[in-house]
Amino acid sequence: MAADIKRFPSLSHWGAFTAVVADGRLQACEPFALDQAPSPILQSMPGMVHSPLRIARPAVREGWLRDRERADRGARGSDRFVEVEWDVALKLVADELARVRTTHGDTSIFGGSYGWSSAGRLHHARTQTHRFLNAGGGCVNQAGNYSWGAAQFLLPHVIGTYSPVTGRVTDWNSVAAHTRLFVAFGGIPLRNTQITSGGAGEHSAPRWLARAREAGVEFVVVSPTRADVPEGIEARWIPIRPNTDAALMLGMIHTLLTEDLHAADFTRTHCAGFDRFADYVLGKSDGQPKSPEWAQALCGVPAADIRGLARRAAGTRTMLTCTWSLQRAHRGEQPYWASIALASALGQIGLPGGGFAFGHGSMNGVGNPRPAAASPEMSSGANPTGRSIPVARIADMLLRPGQPFEFNGRTDVYPDIQMIYWAGGNPFHHHQDLNRLVRAWSKPQTIVVHDSWWTPTARRADIVLPATTTLERNDIGGSSRDRFVLAMHQALAPHAQSRNDFDIYRELAAMGGYEAAFTGGRDEFQWIRHIYDGMAAGWREAGFDAPAFEDFWRAGHLELPEPAREFVLFEDFRRDPAAHPLKTPSGRIEIYSERIAGFGYDDCPPHPAWVPPAEWLGADLAARFPLHLVTSQPGDKLHSQLDAGVVSAANKLHGRERVRMAPEDAAARGIQDGDLVRVFNDRGACIAAALVLDGVMPGVAIMSTGAWFDPLDAALERHGNPNVLTLDAGTSRLAQAPSALSALVDIRKWEGEAPAVEAFEVPAISVRAA
Repeated sequence: MAADIKRFPSLSHWGAFTAVVADGRLQACEPFALDQAPSPILQSMPGMVHSPLRIARPAVREGWLRDRERADRGARGSDRFVEVEWDVALKLVADELARVRTTHGDTSIFGGSYGWSSAGRLHHARTQTHRFLNAGGGCVNQAGNYSWGAAQFLLPHVIGTYSPVTGRVTDWNSVAAHTRLFVAFGGIPLRNTQITSGGAGEHSAPRWLARAREAGVEFVVVSPTRADVPEGIEARWIPIRPNTDAALMLGMIHTLLTEDLHAADFTRTHCAGFDRFADYVLGKSDGQPKSPEWAQALCGVPAADIRGLARRAAGTRTMLTCTWSLQRAHRGEQPYWASIALASALGQIGLPGGGFAFGHGSMNGVGNPRPAAASPEMSSGANPTGRSIPVARIADMLLRPGQPFEFNGRTDVYPDIQMIYWAGGNPFHHHQDLNRLVRAWSKPQTIVVHDSWWTPTARRADIVLPATTTLERNDIGGSSRDRFVLAMHQALAPHAQSRNDFDIYRELAAMGGYEAAFTGGRDEFQWIRHIYDGMAAGWREAGFDAPAFEDFWRAGHLELPEPAREFVLFEDFRRDPAAHPLKTPSGRIEIYSERIAGFGYDDCPPHPAWVPPAEWLGADLAARFPLHLVTSQPGDKLHSQLDAGVVSAANKLHGRERVRMAPEDAAARGIQDGDLVRVFNDRGACIAAALVLDGVMPGVAIMSTGAWFDPLDAALERHGNPNVLTLDAGTSRLAQAPSALSALVDIRKWEGEAPAVEAFEVPAISVRAA
């Protein structure tokens, strides 16, 4: 008898799709019909939804169940779990929240979680977690994000907003029509454009790149690897040493200044402090001219190429763009600030197809033409404590309670965290120096985690509550970078005893006496309707039609029209800076920031500068670790999501992540393509499979992140997670953002039998006796 096949519209961060279900199981994910370049990552979803790694029932770490806050915290990750009933688990969580708040205060609770849990806006784990904790008295939150944390806190000082790094940049229509030279610092890696925070109805980057090339746009890609050069656009590749883009930009500005090619009128009328910055570039303030020859010694790009690129940019309509990865490095503020200074010297900011942008090749939807209309959103409410730490300073916080730290012009002290509540996200993927994080993770008395799978984070919790996946609940999703809003219909029954985060928190809030504050008096479907109605009101205010909720839900999606005119970043400001000032102290682009100068940070000067990172190929440490490790986003999963899926598994070798090496570097170490290798530095080591190929700059090793953390011990990670090697230090005291892209390593061929990968094994579990 034929199976009863049903189809349900849904959405993921890697694209919209139709869930095909038969006999209660997900059979396939059919890409959204209007998506011309759907992501193959969708193929991993059926296996993951029904994976043996799913968490079936609430579970409590055996040692914690026996000894509570006095339990051996070092046993997290190795201890057995005991399955308990939901009423038992919820009482344990509620009692622990009450005990910690009463004994240690609201600021002893850290609301972890991260933003990539779900494309749905209601069942967005970070939002739900903070809404719940805020309703109960508050917690310590996180400021910024790992994706563009340095830019988020630098750009408001320089241009009055960080909106350009979120994707709101001069759109592709303007680029195709007016840009003649498109210079991409960090490249345009199309693997990253499979992903959009909040989901996407269309993967638009390939289409827009092709259209721009057909229109005659010349592309130049500046990156350590040719893999960051998209096929089909005939781009020129300029190899560069990692972390030295700011030096190259300074060399270009030097050329513009010394050859009288800079836009003096623009820098005088639209910029603040450009003359002081020019003195630095010309060497008047420190005795060192930032000439192309000076830059060549740092970045490895020939001085003639630097001069030639500067002259070409000055002679035509030029768009400069930087990937997010450039600012995820030690002193990562500098290349972003330098790119704005370079664009200012070229004088094309606010012109169609000219100026600067961020994030092309970092996420789908950057520069996508979209009207300025609302997208679905839900508030987590105000945090009564008002306390937060920079997002990437988790280990510092846990290891240094009560110690001061500086951040964006203020001084604070790290709170003494006794309880971590985490739902959504995997810090044992995205944080740096994971061996240090393991040590820090043993400090709190209690860790509660909601998860759908036995991830590295779930395995290191004291109480684990099984959460549904997006296909096991109703939701609504959409992104401010995409023209589609998607209905997400529940396609499957919840796995085993898993529950929605919303329902878990509603019951816990009821036990704590603040259910109404958390729920707002709405259930799941009432919230979805409320989110839609709020968005629809915004659409109508902006002049766009929005159907009744029932019609939207039935149709499965809603589409905004493409805007009637091009969007040009800072167009109004360029036309009349007095009438349309920027939200900076001067109202202009602050090439020299008096405010930052007042902070007195020696690691972030008041203008763009070459500030050597702690680890780069010019550092003394390179004598011991002569390879610069570039940790890229994976093309076969979203961060660590779906790492156990078929698409990710197919790209591994010997069950481990690959490390890409230049032929010269491999030959010098006796390494051949496919060999198992040990990648190491003083922070740790991991096993990977060597991929030897042309197109990687000598002295550079490249590894994708996302392999589930699988340590044999503190000395060796078995699966190929490169974050056991990365630097856990803030970019500077200004932004305190992650510095993962500043890491020196060496590589040696693995000798003998390698330990087996155990990342995808379920922890030992027993059932509590009645």
